[in-house]
Amino acid sequence: MRVRAPSLALAALGASLPISAPPVTSLLATPSAAATLALRAPEHSASIPTGPASLAEPAISANPVSDDTITIARVRYDGGGDWYADPTSLSNLLLAIRTRTGIPVSSRETVVRPLDPALSDSPYLYMTGHGDVRFSPQERAALRAHLEAGGFLHVDDNYGLDESFREELLHIFPETELTEIPPDHPVFHAFYTFPEGLPKIHEHDGEPPQAFGIFLNGRLALFYSFESDLGDGWEDSSIHGDSPELREAAVRMGVNLFVYALGQTVRRP
Repeated sequence: MRVRAPSLALAALGASLPISAPPVTSLLATPSAAATLALRAPEHSASIPTGPASLAEPAISANPVSDDTITIARVRYDGGGDWYADPTSLSNLLLAIRTRTGIPVSSRETVVRPLDPALSDSPYLYMTGHGDVRFSPQERAALRAHLEAGGFLHVDDNYGLDESFREELLHIFPETELTEIPPDHPVFHAFYTFPEGLPKIHEHDGEPPQAFGIFLNGRLALFYSFESDLGDGWEDSSIHGDSPELREAAVRMGVNLFVYALGQTVRRP
């Protein structure tokens, strides 16, 4: 099977890279070439993010990116839910990833459906929204195959996604249940340290934030952020009125997720 998506070897990256660690040099494989980059360590080891996030506010663009550009792919789905919610979120997160880690990511997201050939070129799939999610049987099979081949999907409940997403997940992985991810999992320590796990960004129902996962052969293939709403924290500061501290926490968690996702290897069947 041929590697199609950008990947970082977990051994080289160090999935549990602590805040105070020195820069790590990792091999970044792209469909067109292999390039060596230095992953920048964070400047300090504060476990609770403080200070404003360094976010610019570029407009979203869902146009396809070039074949050798690393980006985040937003999953488009049917069912009536707003898969396009938080339109400035991913471009802001990509800017933070580029400036904070040195990973040469695109300035804009792309949009994919599960049956798009470009799915296997996407190291980080992102899905969000407020309403119903529906996939066809063929789309469910494609998503499952992608995740089994080493892909990574982040589902971010934007308040209203939970029930229909869980129903769809029963069709995609009927034999596998969502498992709560403990705070000591490497995803919470991939670049920044979150000793208490997933941060709380939006109030929603006032419940504590929870991180759930689907594990395939011991590997975290799907990350579900619930009662947190990271995407709202990535949006332009004028939209939701989140404090600088909350936006910084959301950005740091997003950086962690992306760095962790690049440790996955996506293979074409």
